[in-house]
Amino acid sequence: MTPLVILNNLGVFDNFVNEEPAPETHQEQEEALSPVKEVQMKYGLPVDSFELIDNVISNGESFSNILLNFGIDYSMINRIATNYKDIFDVRNLRSGKDYTIFAENLDSSQIARYMVYKPSAIDYVVFDLRDTGNVYLGAEDVEVREKSISGVIESSLYESLLDQGGSPALAVELSKVYAWTIDFFRIQPGDYFKLIYEENYIQDSIKVGTGRILAADFHHSGRSFYSFFYDNDTTYRDYFDEQGRSLRKAFLKAPLDFFRISSRFNPRRFHPVLKRVKPHLGTDYAAPHGTPIMSTADGEVIAAAYTRGNGNYVKVRHNSTYTTQYLHMSKFAKGIRKGSRVRQGDVIGYVGSTGLATGPHVCYRFWVNGKQVDPLSQGLPEAEPITDEFMPSFQDFMMPLKKRIDSLKLPLEEPQEPKVRLAQLQS
Repeated sequence: MTPLVILNNLGVFDNFVNEEPAPETHQEQEEALSPVKEVQMKYGLPVDSFELIDNVISNGESFSNILLNFGIDYSMINRIATNYKDIFDVRNLRSGKDYTIFAENLDSSQIARYMVYKPSAIDYVVFDLRDTGNVYLGAEDVEVREKSISGVIESSLYESLLDQGGSPALAVELSKVYAWTIDFFRIQPGDYFKLIYEENYIQDSIKVGTGRILAADFHHSGRSFYSFFYDNDTTYRDYFDEQGRSLRKAFLKAPLDFFRISSRFNPRRFHPVLKRVKPHLGTDYAAPHGTPIMSTADGEVIAAAYTRGNGNYVKVRHNSTYTTQYLHMSKFAKGIRKGSRVRQGDVIGYVGSTGLATGPHVCYRFWVNGKQVDPLSQGLPEAEPITDEFMPSFQDFMMPLKKRIDSLKLPLEEPQEPKVRLAQLQS
């Protein structure tokens, strides 16, 4: 017999072959079945490791005031403020903004280990107060969701959008999309809108703003004005109608986002200050003091000055044909001076009442070939349409969006009470 057979007969291998595994204890079974606890994170930091104190910066409160209350000494505060100024200058903390302290409890005192400041709903600044200190920037993960909205205008576009659940920001975006196409001053009751647009969310349910309008149908004066945002990553990134024509004109219809026309172009206007008939060769747009004034087209600033009649004014030459002028500004925008280049929509100044003016407004003047004309009566040139090369791609992109826009239903109008007219009895 071989040695292995002898050993086997003697039962030497019994412990290796026949030994049953020890039964698991009740605690071991529970640990195996229980799921691994997920670490809760906020601003990229583990929440469970700290006590969180949420607060809002109050008037006059400084970076040092906040941290001294949480056991951080002046040397660390100075190190953060000095060494990381290029990342974030602590003097830029603003009252009303949120911050969070990540603290540890030591000897009944709360000691800050991190401070997170939120300059906006999305962006944040992390101050690492451990060891030698550190500062870095972060941002919330933003989820973009598509939304749709439609409504019939009864009084104003702004009110109608809000009535249907839209936001003021959406009204501003819509006015920008159609700034070259629709005169919002002439919107009529019964005009309607249909929109597909983006909304931005953080933390699943917190809305943090309105994104881009993707497609729209603005029905005005019996006609549908379509717009589609087309971005092909190389050549186009703008709004076009269903035929591929750009909604952007060479000139904006007005130098302000929101306004009312207080005085039109009139060669025989009675001047309210001079008290005599004097040609008014511009269009007055009344708006609150400080409202941004935009250049209506690309061009070069050929004057940014003051005169007794015009007050603070800016004059822009757009090309050899067109020149515009903006009067009665409270002040010029930063960097606006003679020789500056401006783009369409750039802020060049702010509404005021300098010069001969009875109230805050901008007088907008328009020259064609050296002659002042009424800007509202001009057939302004359009931007370039989509070329034949890219038209098939645009059509493939646009058609599904147009079908979705056309399928949106308008809100049902509330039934009107029948009007009863009593007949008068003949005597």
